[in-house]
Amino acid sequence: MTENFKILAEFIKDISSETPNIESYIYVKENISKYQLNIDISSKPLKNKMVEVSTTLKFEDKEYNDKKSYFEIVYASVVQVDEAVKDKKELEKIILCDVQNKIYPTLEKAFLNLLHNSGFPEIKLEKKINFTE
Repeated sequence: MTENFKILAEFIKDISSETPNIESYIYVKENISKYQLNIDISSKPLKNKMVEVSTTLKFEDKEYNDKKSYFEIVYASVVQVDEAVKDKKELEKIILCDVQNKIYPTLEKAFLNLLHNSGFPEIKLEKKINFTE
């Protein structure tokens, strides 16, 4: 099956790691297993059948706590959609599944580098994400 889109560019649009102090760092190091990974995907139409797709990964503690760290990366992809794509459902599949399946290995590597370089080298993202499901 031929692809009905092409990724023209992909880049880290925004990246953030926040650990306010050493007490928070020590607490987070002991409690990082409570942290959850959230994914948010948004898109913005550009001209000439192009779409900017922003994929945001956040790794955070959902419980209220003074001692916490916050990690976030926004990864942007500029996608050229084939002229033949007219159906909204097909466009949604391209943005939410096909593009994500292509960019996710690079995005995951960048996000893990952020976590490891922020002092949490033991972090692994065990669960592989299947965007098609």
